[in-house]
Amino acid sequence: MSTLSTIDTDLFLYLNSLHVEWMDKIMILITNMGIWFPLYLLLIYWTAKQFGKRCWWVFLAVGVVVLCSDQLSSHVFKPVFQRLRPCYNPDLQDLIHLPKGLAGGRFGFTSSHAANTFAVAAFLTPVLRNYRPWLGIVLYLWAFISSYSRIYLGFHYPGDILCGAILGILVGLVLWKVFQQIIIGKVWKSE
Repeated sequence: MSTLSTIDTDLFLYLNSLHVEWMDKIMILITNMGIWFPLYLLLIYWTAKQFGKRCWWVFLAVGVVVLCSDQLSSHVFKPVFQRLRPCYNPDLQDLIHLPKGLAGGRFGFTSSHAANTFAVAAFLTPVLRNYRPWLGIVLYLWAFISSYSRIYLGFHYPGDILCGAILGILVGLVLWKVFQQIIIGKVWKSE
């Protein structure tokens, strides 16, 4: 096992061991993206309030952001690297805490949860910066907490999360620049 992989595994085992029984149900809720529905509603409301009829462009862009980050993570990185999730690693079976059981897919590099949540945070932070300057902190905190729950539940190594977050941030920022150039710079000016 390479040194980087050993460090990642050791850090995973340490973080995963920091569990308490009452947090298991909370982390299972946090990892379920549906629990964040109130945040999604607030984001929809604030976007609609800030952009009016133009909010549909933002909603469409967020959909493209999630689609791109999710497809890159799930259909490019995971099949190429084929890194087993910790919960599927036979060497770790007796060492890890799995309050929810096994994760869906066998491969975990990169974390789609991390890629998607960080992509949305990276995209929406500049979009809503003038209206809600503090929102970026909330969005990145949401992405971090959601991503950490994946380590707690035994679904991802910290490296899966870190690389998923980097991928998501890159996707979000690139698509923000595209959105700025094409939608704000050309489409909105022609309306």
